[in-house]
Amino acid sequence: MQNEKPSYLRELIETKEFELNMGPQHPATHGVYRAILTLDGERIVGLNSVVGYLHRGIEKWAEYRTWQQATPIFDRLDYLSAVINCHGYVGAVEKLLQVEIPKKAEYIRVICDELQRIASHLIWFGTHALDIGAMSVLFYGVREREAIIDLFEAHFGQRLLYNAYPIGGVRLDFPKGWVDACRKFLKTFNSRIDEYETLLTENRIWKQRTIGVGVISKEDAIAYGLSGPTLRGSGVYFDVRKSIPYSAYPDFDFEIPLGKNGDVYDRYLCRIREMRQSVRIIQQALDGMPEGELKGKVPKIIRPPVGEVYYSVEGAKGQLGFYIVSDGKDKPYRVHIKSPSFINLQGLDVMSRKQLIADMVAIIGSIDIVLGEVDR
Repeated sequence: MQNEKPSYLRELIETKEFELNMGPQHPATHGVYRAILTLDGERIVGLNSVVGYLHRGIEKWAEYRTWQQATPIFDRLDYLSAVINCHGYVGAVEKLLQVEIPKKAEYIRVICDELQRIASHLIWFGTHALDIGAMSVLFYGVREREAIIDLFEAHFGQRLLYNAYPIGGVRLDFPKGWVDACRKFLKTFNSRIDEYETLLTENRIWKQRTIGVGVISKEDAIAYGLSGPTLRGSGVYFDVRKSIPYSAYPDFDFEIPLGKNGDVYDRYLCRIREMRQSVRIIQQALDGMPEGELKGKVPKIIRPPVGEVYYSVEGAKGQLGFYIVSDGKDKPYRVHIKSPSFINLQGLDVMSRKQLIADMVAIIGSIDIVLGEVDR
């Protein structure tokens, strides 16, 4: 045909999809995570997650330790949320033992869990903003996190991996002056969140980089089993503290922030507002702290009855569940962890389709993964 292009010209303008490795040594993947991106030009048309670089065999490791010895192992999952990890494991064992936890111990656990949630969100906030280019924001987040870590050090004696709770309750009451220091932190923290929002929430560049980016619908978020702020950013009302109440959470009045569009911006807003709700919970727990024992009746050598149990808590990243099987011996027969970071990774493919490769960093940061929890 007269208008047909020569074959050599057709070959020159022919386009093909190609694959690009992002990670596992990329600083913005927040650990040794590898995303294989399928690209059409600069548009992402597919994503395949490759994990396992950090696998340490924590589940199998726990099966070779006594019930008490296994407790500190789980701090190493989401190492930015060690207190809540510990609560999930000991809660499962306590459910298996059917031991009653003193009310005061439950209140102390809630206070520490919510402080840990704030601390985890602060690291996410600072590093997520840094990934997208807001460099000074990290210093704001670390400033308040340091105050929380100081409180934890005074209570637990550690600054990162706390071995926070024994099976049956808590080890120690808050030390002298701790409650006053905590109240002082809470008094100023909402104004600090106002500073964070002044920096980002209405920032024109921030909104351009996050609104309409990494969208996942309510239906897809449910279908992929997402949880935490990643799920609630799509407008799904599910929070273990409300939907499957545990510990002392039914005693407190708080709200569950929801997004509307399921994009990076909504997931950002959910975590910012969650920090405000955590402050409400802690204040109520401090004001209503009951008197009583710190630990329930638990034998020195634990041999739970034969059976199986599932127990979940609301981690900083989402629903953190522990499935444990007992054969009546002094060690767990089987331990399996439902880790929110691992499951939330499933949503990345949907979130990234038709997005620019430049947006990939923002999308990964918005689901707040920790590879210690992904690989286990």
